[in-house]
Amino acid sequence: MTQGSLKKAKTTNPKKSSSKLGPRVIAPKKASIAKQRKTMKKLTSGLISKTERSLAARAGHMELLTNEKKERMKEKRAEFKKK
Repeated sequence: MTQGSLKKAKTTNPKKSSSKLGPRVIAPKKASIAKQRKTMKKLTSGLISKTERSLAARAGHMELLTNEKKERMKEKRAEFKKK
C-alpha cells in the first residue's frame, strides 16, 4: 500500500504587536462620573499645553516642543521690516 501525501502545516498569521495599543478604559455607567471624567480630561489637556508652551519659551531650540520663540522672532522681524 502506498503512503498518502504529507499534510502541510497551517501557516499562522503573525499577531500585531501590543505596544501600539493604548490602555483600555472602561466607560463609566453613571452620568455624573462620565461628566467628571470629561471635565478632568479637558483641564489636564489645558495644563499640559500650558507647560509645553512655557518650556518652549525657555528652550525654543527643542524640536519636540512648539517653537513659540521662533514665532515671536518672525513677528518682530515682520514689524521691523514694516518700519
